Amino acid sequence: MNKVFLIGRLTRDPELRYTGNNTAVASFSIAVNRNFANAQGEREADFINIVVWRKQAENVKNYLSQGSQVAIDGRIQTRSYDDQNGQKRYVTEVVADNVEFLGSKGSSTNSNSGSGKDAEPTPYDFGDAPEPKGTDVDSNPFADFGSSIEISDDELPF
Repeated sequence: MNKVFLIGRLTRDPELRYTGNNTAVASFSIAVNRNFANAQGEREADFINIVVWRKQAENVKNYLSQGSQVAIDGRIQTRSYDDQNGQKRYVTEVVADNVEFLGSKGSSTNSNSGSGKDAEPTPYDFGDAPEPKGTDVDSNPFADFGSSIEISDDELPF
């Protein structure tokens, strides 16, 4: 089984491209905090490349930016290619089946998108997300995830 669930913040704005047959594909990376400290007592983050396809790729480009918090559901994929010097290069990335928009660093401050409008922000209005300044070890990546849920093995079909 190849299944990945991640929660993190975009480290850069998504890049949207189209294949030869006009299929949208977006790529971006997210920073995911580790739940343990290194030998110096500091918490580190992993920077994970994400690829998303079709309509969801266009939504990611239109509604997310650097600093936006997302939940990713997908699978790990490794591919290879030959670079300009003929060297074989390997790339490991997460191909997202689902990208859930969770918010931005500024979303808990009741700020609008900075466009001057007085209307309430929409679920996809992430405001002016500040640029990440390294790993935020004090933040809880699950703080805005919602209420707790109960999971029972009794409900599984196998």
